[in-house]
Amino acid sequence: MHFYEIEHMPGNKFNGNSNVPTSRISRLLELRQLKRTSRASLNEVSDNSNSPEPGSGHDFSRVEQYLEDAVAGSPPTQRLLVVANRLPVSAVRRGEDSWSLEISAGGLVSALLGVKEFEARWIGWAGVNVPDEVGQKALTKALAEKRCIPVFLDEEIVHQYYNGYCNNILWPLFHYLGLPQEDRLATTRSFQSQFAAYKKANQMFADVVNQHYEEGDVVWCHDYHLMFLPECLKKHNSKMKVGWFLHTPFPSSEIHRTLPSRSELLSAVLAADLVGFHTYDYARHFVSACTRILGLEGTPEGVEDDQGRLTRVAAFPIGIDSDRFIRALEVPQVQVHIKELMERFAGRKVMLGVDRLDMIKGIPQKILAFEKFLEENPYWRDRVVLLQIAVPTRTDVPEYQKLTSQVHEIVGRINGRFGTLTRVPIHHLDRSLDFHALCALYAVTDIALVTSLRDGMNLVSYEFVACQDEKKGVLILSEFAGAAQSLGAGALLVNPWNITEVAAAIGKALNMSDEEREKRHQINFLHVTEHTAQEWAEFFVSELNDTVVEAQLRITQIRPALPVECAVNNFLDCSNRLLILGFNAALTETIDTPGRRGGDQVKDMNFKLHPELKGPLSVLCNDPKSTIVILSGSRRSDLDNNFVEYDMWLAAEHGMFLRHTRRGDWMTTMPEHLNLDWIPSVYHVFEYFKERTPRSTIELRDTSLVWNYKYADFEFGRLQARDMLQHLWTGPISNASVEVVQGSRSVEVRPVGVTKGSAIDRILGEIVHSKPLKSPIDYVLCIGHFLEKDEDVYTFFEPELPCENASHPRSKGAFDSSKLAERAPPKPPANRSGSKGSHGKGQRSSSNSNSNSNSEKVTNNNHNNGGLSRKQQQQQQQQQQQQPLEKTSSWNVLDLKKDNYFSCAVGRSRTSARYTIGSSDDVVSFLTRLAEASSSSSSSSSVSSTSTP
Repeated sequence: MHFYEIEHMPGNKFNGNSNVPTSRISRLLELRQLKRTSRASLNEVSDNSNSPEPGSGHDFSRVEQYLEDAVAGSPPTQRLLVVANRLPVSAVRRGEDSWSLEISAGGLVSALLGVKEFEARWIGWAGVNVPDEVGQKALTKALAEKRCIPVFLDEEIVHQYYNGYCNNILWPLFHYLGLPQEDRLATTRSFQSQFAAYKKANQMFADVVNQHYEEGDVVWCHDYHLMFLPECLKKHNSKMKVGWFLHTPFPSSEIHRTLPSRSELLSAVLAADLVGFHTYDYARHFVSACTRILGLEGTPEGVEDDQGRLTRVAAFPIGIDSDRFIRALEVPQVQVHIKELMERFAGRKVMLGVDRLDMIKGIPQKILAFEKFLEENPYWRDRVVLLQIAVPTRTDVPEYQKLTSQVHEIVGRINGRFGTLTRVPIHHLDRSLDFHALCALYAVTDIALVTSLRDGMNLVSYEFVACQDEKKGVLILSEFAGAAQSLGAGALLVNPWNITEVAAAIGKALNMSDEEREKRHQINFLHVTEHTAQEWAEFFVSELNDTVVEAQLRITQIRPALPVECAVNNFLDCSNRLLILGFNAALTETIDTPGRRGGDQVKDMNFKLHPELKGPLSVLCNDPKSTIVILSGSRRSDLDNNFVEYDMWLAAEHGMFLRHTRRGDWMTTMPEHLNLDWIPSVYHVFEYFKERTPRSTIELRDTSLVWNYKYADFEFGRLQARDMLQHLWTGPISNASVEVVQGSRSVEVRPVGVTKGSAIDRILGEIVHSKPLKSPIDYVLCIGHFLEKDEDVYTFFEPELPCENASHPRSKGAFDSSKLAERAPPKPPANRSGSKGSHGKGQRSSSNSNSNSNSEKVTNNNHNNGGLSRKQQQQQQQQQQQQPLEKTSSWNVLDLKKDNYFSCAVGRSRTSARYTIGSSDDVVSFLTRLAEASSSSSSSSSVSSTSTP
């Protein structure tokens, strides 16, 4: 398989190459190597021909050139639409149709600076309100020169969407600060309006993307501001390649489930093809939330829904443009800064903190830990200084104002306590530094303190390491920052809430030997220089492209939806119809469980027939041309309670018990010597695990046992099921003739060979004995929500078994009725269990095999009646064909053409059935159509027979 198999997909480097690696990892590794080789050659050319002049490197010059000009060298192979809340420029209006644009070099811009394969277009809000059309056109034109596309949001939307839902709801929750503690009613009302604005703003972003999207583009959505965007884009164009990346932590499922809109947000994000996070912990939390809240299946690859669609979820740790920082240290302007700082702090160890003045950054905890260190280490009071850069943010929010006052109070108290007339232990700045000054500060620092209480990644730690190749300072890093996953080997990891631990880490860093400092630095420096922001961007988009290819391959394994019109029309054209219907999840009442699978356990366990099915079932059961069979794993009592009023066949416990509702009691098809001695010991095991697993249930049947953990915690239930299986196979059933069938959330133990497919022979035999058939069955409809083990019921009627279904055991199939004529119909037993039923088995019929069997019948008749003339033989055959089927010497029960067989799985798209159908509600709609068609057909026949003289 080629890396990009689709011919129109841009960036196809492997088309025509027969030696391409077949696995996804192999493809990505080869692509990664090709990119590194290409980048190395480009960098060599760049270093030889475009060496920067000393002192000429303005911080925004590379960003400006990147946004304005096409990438030098070979043209990009693919367009990338980067969608973020803010554009990488700030706009200031100078006149009615004049705008001044200021470049802002964010981490995302830096990440894409060195990516040569993609031509990026930026879509986002420009940060200003532009209500008039003239201003919007002028700003759009000015931004187009920077390869930026604006989304115009009015002030009310910005207030409700950005300041409200994003910053007041999602951001605190994702950082474990919880939802705002306001008056309950006021919070509810504001939440509803903010959430509505959030969805509206996401749709506005989607509208702009749709206007500029071209076939083959990759759309990369960023951060918690745009969680609804993937769903909006996919609704407009399901073939669009969409990725979503979160730059903050994703909280545990127990935190996320407190959000009122939890399910909607998760479902919207899952519309993306690839979902990325900075660390595995965040990805794991996201998958866990989808499992626990939405009830979906979490896999090693991501999250799979009930229809078999997979959303890949993976960790992509971001980096920085390390070369930019390393080169900056050689700029004369930075060298001057370094010299000044070294003279200013001569004889003292420099500790540095660079943070936004935010609650999650742990600035008070950091300063208090430094105070404790000074208390316990008088020697260092005049020999160490803490430089804390606190960049103000959200200065209009009362909580942030309170934090600022708190930090200033602590700093003043410590400086007053340990400072002198000429020296203070803490230098605190409430402002940001320009790039060159910051690089110089990193270079002279001995210890960097990053004490975030919760941080998505924190690239300050990366920047510090990149600037420390000469001094080899020590990094003290919070274990709650995402960077701890990447730089934990060389850093000193601390819990910022443990003031004593942080103070001890400061002492360890100050007294660390040169050899240890160098080893720790080399480990981190190697990671920072190899895992750059450009590598991160290339890796994500490459994974996204390959994920789309894999999704397209998976689609080939997904069955199409049931063609309702075709099924109804063919139903009308056939004269002898067999309808095999499942019960659970196919005909049962739909349970409303918003936000959580299996939420209403009491209702869900009642196994009630869908109320809207009573009318259609009555019509179909009264149709003389149709035979209805309910084939279920449920108990006989459950089927009796729901179907006793209908004229149909019931097959309980996978066909172990059969009954016609109008012709007698239950009869059994069990083998005479079936051993059920294992049931008590297995029930004892099930009962033990039921006690250990809250909300799990046991269903005791006559011939099988089912342990169901649908309503329990999914992950815990799955672990318990694994333990149960190990115990069963090594203990109670080690020598028993049983098999264990594991469902999505259940474990069933039943006799060997019991499947719904194997029960079809018996059911057809009973139908033939009880209902004289003057013609073969020429239409079969089979609908159910069956376990994979029972899906042989779908392939039973297949004339030709598809190759991909080879893993499913094929039943012995349809049979001729000559064997049925040799034995009398079984009598219903006096007791409930009944007697042994018939097992008609023989050769599978199809349109082709039917003609062959007719030839055989002619040959047999000629042999048995050799003295008859040909005319007499033909008359005898006509007389036999006019007799009921059970009296015929040889007859095929099925004469089924391929177009008249409709097997359909309910709620599953990867199945052995030919078609799929969404839910029991869709089954109701379809059976209603069949009932209407049956009624109209019967009415037409009555009119025709009445009018015929």
